Amino acid sequence: MSEIIESTVLRTEIQVDGEPASYLTVEQDGPAVLLLHGTYWSRVWLPVMDRLGAAGLRPVAVDLPGLGRSGGELTLETGTVPALADWVARFASALKLSGPIAVAGHDIGGAVAQHLLVHDRLEVSRLALVNSVTYDSWLVSSVARFRDPEVVAATTADEILAARRQAVTQALAGAATEQRITDYLDPWTDERVRRSWMAMVGAADNRYTRDAVPALRQNATPKLLIWGEDDGFQKVEYAERFASEIPHTTLVRIPDAGHIPTENAPGQIARALVDFFTA
Repeated sequence: MSEIIESTVLRTEIQVDGEPASYLTVEQDGPAVLLLHGTYWSRVWLPVMDRLGAAGLRPVAVDLPGLGRSGGELTLETGTVPALADWVARFASALKLSGPIAVAGHDIGGAVAQHLLVHDRLEVSRLALVNSVTYDSWLVSSVARFRDPEVVAATTADEILAARRQAVTQALAGAATEQRITDYLDPWTDERVRRSWMAMVGAADNRYTRDAVPALRQNATPKLLIWGEDDGFQKVEYAERFASEIPHTTLVRIPDAGHIPTENAPGQIARALVDFFTA
């Protein structure tokens, strides 16, 4: 089933592991760009996808299993960064995305993208990280508390939605409107998605990004960091450190933008991504 989201962007799905994997895309014969979300869902990439498509690229923003509009449900075992990277590789195979592929990751999706690169789960031609987790920058306190099983058991649906509303509002920064906040929160109205999200949080571990650093230092793949400077979750100082320590890395700073800078400056970010992915 497909539905038009906006302009040239479609939402459609494909089966992975017997469950529907939902994704946004611009359906055309351009070079594929795989776009990964983290603690939110594919909605984070929607503001830039038309522009990527107009540049001749084929953007594919997938919802990880159990999250967004995808089926299935994450567990503490399947919600780890390595397990999610393996799932993304199976998703790419299901879409018949072969050969070198460009990958971009936001938030925890950036940890998955780094894992794909350094562990050769995909042949990654170029890597872009947008306000991504790096080093020991995660988990942030507002999310880390959900790692406690007692907290999870005692938290009601309304409390989770209230916590996510607060986080989304802060992440959107100056782009926060009631409609956008509602859009971002919508998947969490599903109990299965709430359980999946808490499983991903429970499985989150910054050793995956810390352990990737030695391989990243030896890696010659071109890398682009795009960072909303006002991000209170993933500080720009981490991006500066990454750019200074990891070779073949360029940092683009986005002023007056928060943790989801695609909503604050979609044109500027799309141009940076297009220039990088078509170089």
